[in-house]
Amino acid sequence: AVVSTQSTGYFIQTNLSMVQSVQVFGRKKTATAVAYTKEGNGMIKVNGVPIDLIQPATLRYKVLEPVLLLGKRRFEGVDVRIRCRGGGATARVYAIRQALSKSLVAYYQKFVDETSKKEIKDILMNYDKSMLVADPRRCEPKKFGGPGARAKYQKSYR
Repeated sequence: AVVSTQSTGYFIQTNLSMVQSVQVFGRKKTATAVAYTKEGNGMIKVNGVPIDLIQPATLRYKVLEPVLLLGKRRFEGVDVRIRCRGGGATARVYAIRQALSKSLVAYYQKFVDETSKKEIKDILMNYDKSMLVADPRRCEPKKFGGPGARAKYQKSYR
């Protein structure tokens, strides 16, 4: 909690209530998602919207994969708030998915126990490595002498 002192004009940061929380990010291309996970009752929100209402609807299952793989039971004791910006629709979905997975692993490592964290990590890694490890691929820049990164303009002989 932040306590304000009106007369002197400064803020004092005090730990009136220690909240068990972790903050983790997920990335895909230029999209970045930051997941703030704390103890709670199983609420997962992305940019203030429940995870069940994510758009586009065709990619909703991709976002829900960590929940479906690990089961609702593991998410019952935590609240996850995810902020996402940058990138396109698909890249955002993959960034959110990675942030959600990494945040649960980090929370379990810090506040629960190492064996359950290892179990979660193994399940996620066996399903898809990109849930925990960022994809380093980026768009290659365009060069002169062609319309794109590798293609060259068609040669004209007449």
